[in-house]
Amino acid sequence: MNCCVAAAFNWNELVRSNTIPLLLLLLVAVLLFVLFFYQKRIKSFNTKLLALEKKQQQLLLDASLRYQEEERKKLSANLHDDAGPLLATARLYLNDQLLEQDKATQAKTIAMTRTILDEAIGLVRSISHDLIPPTLKNFGLHSAINDLIKKINGAGVVTASASFTSYDKRYNEEKEMIIYRIVLELLNNILKHSQASFIDIEQHWHQQQYRLLISHDGNGLTQQIFDRLNNQPEGMGLKNIAGRIRLLEGSIHFEKEPVKNIYAIKISIP
Repeated sequence: MNCCVAAAFNWNELVRSNTIPLLLLLLVAVLLFVLFFYQKRIKSFNTKLLALEKKQQQLLLDASLRYQEEERKKLSANLHDDAGPLLATARLYLNDQLLEQDKATQAKTIAMTRTILDEAIGLVRSISHDLIPPTLKNFGLHSAINDLIKKINGAGVVTASASFTSYDKRYNEEKEMIIYRIVLELLNNILKHSQASFIDIEQHWHQQQYRLLISHDGNGLTQQIFDRLNNQPEGMGLKNIAGRIRLLEGSIHFEKEPVKNIYAIKISIP
């Protein structure tokens, strides 16, 4: 009997002594399995994230190319439809018969030709200013946007105002041009579609970020509507805005103040 008890005790001790290593091995196996599983999940997630980033970059590139193509078509149309006829008319005045005319007629013809050429030069200068406004190039965003506000006020339909701080900081010319195009597109949309009676722009620097606030009392967008319209095939203007914001690694947010009928567009650029 004592032998049986002793044997049972030894067996239990043996089992107990082997249980802990077995449990540790099992725990290690489980941890390795979980680690392998999550590594696989992380790898899959990173692959999907990389694919989404490539897709986003492609969409941004497509939007940029479409915008450049639109700008080229617009420039080509302006030169062809406006500058082309003026130059062709000037060429008609400067024909071979000019030398056969009397001096008074020649002087009149040359004066008329000069007037036409001056008009063509002014038109080309206006087109070049639209591409790169000299105020933006020489004095920065605050001055260029202020010029836009003056032009809006000059029309006498909408009351526009602008306030700026921290004029001492500037981006490079390319980045300022992109921000200027964003503001120009937003203002055009407000003037065309919102029926606003006033527009206000505030610009300042905050913690190394350029921040711009555009407010108006017309029919505006909320962020939900902007996101929905931006995902539709049409609406190139909104896609250009979103594409430029992503290009600058910035953010844009549309909201409506709950109390007043005021829509605000908030832009932040690092």
